[in-house]
Parts: sequence; structure tokens; C-alpha cells
Amino acid sequence: MPSGLPAALPSDLAAESQVAERQADYTTHLAVFSASVFLVSVPVFFQAPLVQLFPWLSLGMTLLWVGLGLSLLRQPTTKLWGDLLIGFAWTWLAGSIYWGWLRWEPFYHLPVEALGLPFILPGLHRAKHKIGRWFYLGSLLGTAITDLYFYLVDLVPYWRQLMQSDASAAGTILQAALHQMYTPWGGGFALLLVGLLVMLGFAPLRLRSLHGWSFGGAILSTLLVDGLFWLAATAA
Repeated sequence: MPSGLPAALPSDLAAESQVAERQADYTTHLAVFSASVFLVSVPVFFQAPLVQLFPWLSLGMTLLWVGLGLSLLRQPTTKLWGDLLIGFAWTWLAGSIYWGWLRWEPFYHLPVEALGLPFILPGLHRAKHKIGRWFYLGSLLGTAITDLYFYLVDLVPYWRQLMQSDASAAGTILQAALHQMYTPWGGGFALLLVGLLVMLGFAPLRLRSLHGWSFGGAILSTLLVDGLFWLAATAA
């Protein structure tokens, strides 16, 4: 080392290493969170028209997501994305089944969305594949809270009408549903359940676990999806 330049102390090097590690750790957590939000929100608008036109194609694409997820799991550098993608495959499978063949009955929605629970819950305590499992649980919990709002505010009849009517009547049905929401009862429950989603979504982000961030991202993305549907209904 040239004379006159102080040598780096071991404590300084250790501190710099810890800072770099924390930055890399935060970047990974943020990437998992962002991917979870993407995998809940964006596919909704892609799968919804696909499953109504080509339900068997949508159902078959589940195998594509599982195959891609297993392939990514085999590589150490991509295994966390494979884990997340397999969790996403469960949500895609449930969405394909419900929106392809059962969308006319709202009370079938949550049981179909929960079809992955018998496979997810037994291994929840294990260290392996937690990211995908908790992503699926976060997505399911967000769906359950949204469905609960439909039941409490009595929006189920409008759901049935919307699924059974043609496109020309959709605007009238949506406006009637909005009137039901714009009541003290509807507004009160909306605030209560939004607060619950926010609390459940942000609480895991205080942890350093990647599966907590995938869970939080999946729940918070429910607010994004519900908000976009509310805007679409308002504009109808």
C-alpha cells in the first residue's frame, strides 16, 4: 500500500460488509414483495378474459407455471422464484376452475380458491418452500376478506346478475351495486376491511423473512385489485 494512506481497519471492513449485506437483503425482500403484488394483480386482468373464452387453455397453463417453477427451483440462484411461482400456480388453478365453470355462483368462490389448502398447510412449518406457501395464503386471505365484504353488504345478487347477463346490462348492474356500497353500512364495512387488509399486509414487512414479504405483498395487492375494479364499476 502506498505510504501515507491509512490501512482499512478490520472493524471498518466488517461494517462495510454488513451494510452491503443489508442492502442486498433489502433488495431481495423488495423484489419478492413486488413479484407477489404483480402475481396477484396483473394476471387477474389477463386470466379473466382468457378463462371465459378458453377455459381449458387457462386450466392447462397451470402445468406451465408448475413446470417453470420446478425448473427454477433446481437452480440455487433462482430457487426462490421457483418457490413463488409454484405458489402462484395454485391461485391460477383455482381461478381457472372457478371463473371457467362456476362463476355464476358466488358461494363457490372461496371454497374453490381454498382447494390448495390441504396441500399447503401440512408443510407450512417446514423451512423449504415457504415463500410460495405464504404467497398462496396471503392471496387466499385477501380473497376471503373481499368475499366477506360482498356477503356483509349483500352484493351477492348483483354478482349473480352480472355473471348471467350480457355486456349491455353490465353498466346498470354495476351502478346498482355501487348504490348498495354507498350506504353507511357499506361504507363502514369498507373502511373496516380496508384497515384489516392494511394491518395484515404491513405487519409481516417488519420481519426479515422472505415468506413474510411474499405474504404481505399478496394481501396488499388485494387492495390494488379491488380498487381497480371499483374504478371500473364507477366508470361503467
